[in-house]
Amino acid sequence: MGSYVNLAYDYPILGAFWTIMVIFLWVIWIFLLFRVVVDIFRDDSMSGWAKTGWLVFTIVLPFLGVFVYLVARGKGMGRREQEHARTKIEETNRYMREAVGATGPSSAADQLAKLSEVRARGDISDEEFRQAKEKVLHP
Repeated sequence: MGSYVNLAYDYPILGAFWTIMVIFLWVIWIFLLFRVVVDIFRDDSMSGWAKTGWLVFTIVLPFLGVFVYLVARGKGMGRREQEHARTKIEETNRYMREAVGATGPSSAADQLAKLSEVRARGDISDEEFRQAKEKVLHP
């Protein structure tokens, strides 16, 4: 009970470096594996059987499967990622246009007509109407 062990002597700095390196490579490997699996599911040009084959190959032999997939189909991974991002942006823009109302007033006369309707309902005062009308007529 009286002996005291200093752990710094038992675990040298080079051992700590290699441990950090192995953890870092393991995290990169997991990230790469998930990217490949997501790309397999995202690719619309592959049939269901081809997707199943690649998925089984990457699960049964993960290192070989991922590396073979990267060599065989890695060139298109970036293109598919860009297409996915582009469609997401287009969907978001379409949703925003629908939510805001893409058929908004296109001319000053339409805007003034809408302003007069709002004033007639009593939602804005005459002073607010005058200020908005000035903004429409003199942008």
